[in-house]
Amino acid sequence: MTRPSRRTARVLASALAAAALLTTAACSSGGGTGKGDGNGNGNSDAVGAGDAAASASPLARKARAASASPSVTVARTLTETQAKTALITREDLGEEWVGTQGAATWRDALLKGKTDVADCRRLLDGLYTEELLGEPAGARAVVGFDDAAAGAQLRHQVAAYDRAALDRSLAWLKTLPSTCAEFTATNAGGEQLTVQVADLPLPDAGAAREGLRVTVTGGTVTDRALTGEPDGVPATLTLDFAAVRVGDNALSLTNGGLTGADDDYTRQAAQFGTERLREVPEAPKAREAPKAREAREARGEGNRAAKSPAARSSAKQD
Repeated sequence: MTRPSRRTARVLASALAAAALLTTAACSSGGGTGKGDGNGNGNSDAVGAGDAAASASPLARKARAASASPSVTVARTLTETQAKTALITREDLGEEWVGTQGAATWRDALLKGKTDVADCRRLLDGLYTEELLGEPAGARAVVGFDDAAAGAQLRHQVAAYDRAALDRSLAWLKTLPSTCAEFTATNAGGEQLTVQVADLPLPDAGAAREGLRVTVTGGTVTDRALTGEPDGVPATLTLDFAAVRVGDNALSLTNGGLTGADDDYTRQAAQFGTERLREVPEAPKAREAPKAREAREARGEGNRAAKSPAARSSAKQD
């Protein structure tokens, strides 16, 4: 048998040494502190002093870089200030609209009703409480406007939600024109209400959107300013509802009254509201005070690994 030359033996030995270094580096890469980086990422960049020697070689660094996990994208959380910034204004609607004087008096007579159909009861409850998308998971802001001449009221809400729950709510809304196309309910005064639900097309805005037109007849409204009658008269409410998702946040709005609902204003408010929500500025990040940073650096915090003998030896080798 032919014996290998010394040159061949040296090549084989170098290859075996490189393989050993790769194995060591891979193990050290998975043995970090397990602490996050403070931004929601689960990756650890810390390397212990005992691993510094193995991590110092170019082969080890390449192995560690190849095995690093991708960073986790953290969804932006809407603050209360940002939610208020995303609300539409009177200028977005027109001079006919003014700041609301309070909740419309027809709400109790025409939206506060009971029915045996679960989905339809949820619809009425959600319209009455203004939580048709479910309870927000974070900040929320609401604004209302009245068009006295038309007897209409528009209310706009911006809030942060759990993404999965929000998607389920939007999917459920899509089913209502079929499951609750027409049903009866009973209001607090014992009057029977007839409710009709239809789809309302919305502008192609946001990541997802749903619109409904709800018509309620049969309830007696006693507001003389609205009806012109002192004893109240049976009334018909026409109410548009629109919801648009932008990331984990969403806007929802209602528009309508006893003389009908102008869907042009509904679509206009949804469009402007979506643009405002998209353009909400990032919340400013807190900056570390200079004195606090100087004190931390004086104590050597955050830089101890670089000052350790193993780290200094590693830097020299590089």
